[in-house]
Amino acid sequence: MRILLLARVHLGTVAVLFVLTLSACLLVAGLPRAMQASYDEALRRALGAAPAVQTDLTVTVESRSPDEDLRERTQFDSRDSLWREIVPPDLRPLLPRTGHMSAKTTLTPITGTSGQSYINLGWLSDAAERVEWVQGRVPGAPATTRYEGETIPVFEVGISEEALPEMGLRVGESKTVGENDYAVVKIVGAFRAKDPGARYWSHNSELLHVTKLQPPGQLDFEKHITTLMSDAGLSALSGAGRNLSYRWVLPLDATAATALGAPDLRAAVSEFDRVVALQSTGSASPYHLETGLPKLLDDFLAGLSTAQTVMYLVLGGLLAVALGVIVLAVHLLADRLDHTLSLTRARGGALRQVAGAAAALTGLAVVPAALAGYALSFLVPGPVLPIVHAGPLLVVLVAVGFAAARTVAAHRTPLHERRDDVAAARPSAKRVTLELLVVVLALAGAYLLRARGLTASTGQDPFLLLVPIALTLAAALITLRCYPYPLRLLVRLTARGRAAVPFLGLTRAARARSASVLPVLILLPALGVSVFAAVVSDGIASTQRLASWQRAGAPIKVTSEIEIPAAAIDQVRALAGVRRVVLAQTGRVQVGYGAERAEAIAVDVARWRELLGGAPVGLPALSDGALVSPELRGRGTFEIGWQSRLKLATRGVIASVPGFYGKGKFLVVPIGVQVRPAVNTLLIDGDASLTGALERLVPSATVVSQERILHDIQDDPLTSTVRWTLVVVTAALAAYALIAVILSLVIGAADRARALSFLRTLGLSDRQAQRLTVLEILPMILVTALAGLGLGLGLPAALGPGVDLSSYAGDLPVGDYALDPFLPSALAAGLAAVAVLGAYAHIAIGRRRSLGAVLRVGDLT
Repeated sequence: MRILLLARVHLGTVAVLFVLTLSACLLVAGLPRAMQASYDEALRRALGAAPAVQTDLTVTVESRSPDEDLRERTQFDSRDSLWREIVPPDLRPLLPRTGHMSAKTTLTPITGTSGQSYINLGWLSDAAERVEWVQGRVPGAPATTRYEGETIPVFEVGISEEALPEMGLRVGESKTVGENDYAVVKIVGAFRAKDPGARYWSHNSELLHVTKLQPPGQLDFEKHITTLMSDAGLSALSGAGRNLSYRWVLPLDATAATALGAPDLRAAVSEFDRVVALQSTGSASPYHLETGLPKLLDDFLAGLSTAQTVMYLVLGGLLAVALGVIVLAVHLLADRLDHTLSLTRARGGALRQVAGAAAALTGLAVVPAALAGYALSFLVPGPVLPIVHAGPLLVVLVAVGFAAARTVAAHRTPLHERRDDVAAARPSAKRVTLELLVVVLALAGAYLLRARGLTASTGQDPFLLLVPIALTLAAALITLRCYPYPLRLLVRLTARGRAAVPFLGLTRAARARSASVLPVLILLPALGVSVFAAVVSDGIASTQRLASWQRAGAPIKVTSEIEIPAAAIDQVRALAGVRRVVLAQTGRVQVGYGAERAEAIAVDVARWRELLGGAPVGLPALSDGALVSPELRGRGTFEIGWQSRLKLATRGVIASVPGFYGKGKFLVVPIGVQVRPAVNTLLIDGDASLTGALERLVPSATVVSQERILHDIQDDPLTSTVRWTLVVVTAALAAYALIAVILSLVIGAADRARALSFLRTLGLSDRQAQRLTVLEILPMILVTALAGLGLGLGLPAALGPGVDLSSYAGDLPVGDYALDPFLPSALAAGLAAVAVLGAYAHIAIGRRRSLGAVLRVGDLT
């Protein structure tokens, strides 16, 4: 059989099949690559945004005796080489050769300060590259001196420029440290970091800044600073009388991390921790690994698992719908070939020959299209996953396999004519039982999923992936089985009327051939998944907005650790674009007369409520007393210490204060209770573009805006990937749904033209023919649209705790799945419009045909 000739004869259908296959293969191969690339970017950004002390691998050991002391740099270097040799292979690409080592003491008090001030000793292997000396000189070798009849070491050290005034020290001064094993610290210079914002200083922040700690039950703060000594100082530094620890920092290169390798990376860190501990054999001080990388990876994998689950659901639905539409196109092509293949069979053609011809013609259309879609997918950046290869192959196999199978089923017997337009075949008991089992299992699965949640914190739960498929299949079966019954009721009602068109149109719809109801299996998942995607996308968007307001508390928030001068506040009010300014004071207050503390904010609540306006957050009204957190409830009237002693009556309990507190002990009081409020917070209603000007007017403050916070939440790679994928899938599914309606119209065109030709011989007008065609097509589309809408709205509720989208919504749970009615209305209206236009186009085309071109000799006798 001449395949190329058949392709030219049926060029239109072959072209449609080519385009559908090309689009399906491009989507199924390109979208996973783009998604995986965004997963990799999300992991790299998460690791890059975390402090280096969390991502880097730090091997630590404490020195407890002179035998365990490291006196020379070479001793540090040899151990650094050892750690790099025993690093597991999965970790090595992420660990560059750069790194640093350190030796530091902790809790070294200044003698005579009763434990209120501490000067610790520190050594950094690369200090010369990291700091610049601004006062004095570089520390030199240690010396000795006599103190209380004993010889003690004198360490020459440098101290950060910032710490000098805060600790009350000066260059050239010496301090005795220790309580039993004394030493003298001689400050010979002051330094500052060459790049204070470098990730490096996350490991050594105690050298740059004074650490303030408040011991339990005390009002005063302890002050700690770590100084910097030379390599020569190691010779006199011992852990025998001090809390001395050594560290080897192996920095992590986040740019080399991939989402696919994250589980292996997590396992490699555990293995490295194990082999590091083995190096402690025979030593009283064990080596151990310090890193927050496993926690970061676990958090990422948990968010990734949710993203992959949502993506699997929508992409699986997209693939199923795309395959369904391609099957419809193959069905159309097979119908076009039916006459040719029937003649071939009648003339002695073998069944294998006609099936091979149909498969070859289908392959001629889909194989080049699949190859083109597969090739185009490589223009999408991202790693090549197995689905990139398997997806196009699956599309080709389904299309060619369906073409061969349908031809075999249709032409097993030569010239065997079938009629299935008279009455629907009664399903067998086995088939009904199987369909009921599917429905029951789907409902039971949805119930169990909500009841038990997920079985694992990370990874894919097969139950979560199977339940939506079962629900979709159950909804499709119910729709197929039930939609003829209301139509038959309408048929009985229209049979009592005088008009024939409603009766005939609804009767044909109720007795639709299997090819006519096949689009239900495509339209229902297409509408269901697209509505589900729209619901999830809208839920994420609304929760992101809520999270941004909860973090900001105002359109613009200005916070400072010190009081904001009145002159600066006046300048802020006069700034162009500022519409309203609400003053507030925040601080930590004493509750009662004991050691209990709570966070507090004094503010004009009424004006703050007006400033929030239509925001999704707010506070109850408050004129006196206090609003308290759940931890402070039930106290009635209580007293706090804040500038002065204040007695406050509890006026309400609130779970959070937008922009400030979300957990712990906190309270909100009217700003008028303060004798002289020390304003350190400004809540501003103004344009987000004012943040730069506000930072210049109040240099001591931190300025944040609700719009900027919302942008940061939405800019997260995982979040943006989930949302744009949902948008792309929704658009693709809507297009496939419309194509399915068009193909269903074309597939039934011949049978419909024949029926209308019969009726035209009885006097059916063109207008009546149009109405009859619309009544035949619209019921199936409308019923399927309603079923798909119900499925899409029900899937988020059915999945329940199985899909935690808080990672993409500012860490707030996404539970308000309110749907904008525009999308389902637009989809239903679009499908109905296509059906109506198709009906009118069909009648317009059929009007040009004569009855003799449609009816055969003897059809009217």
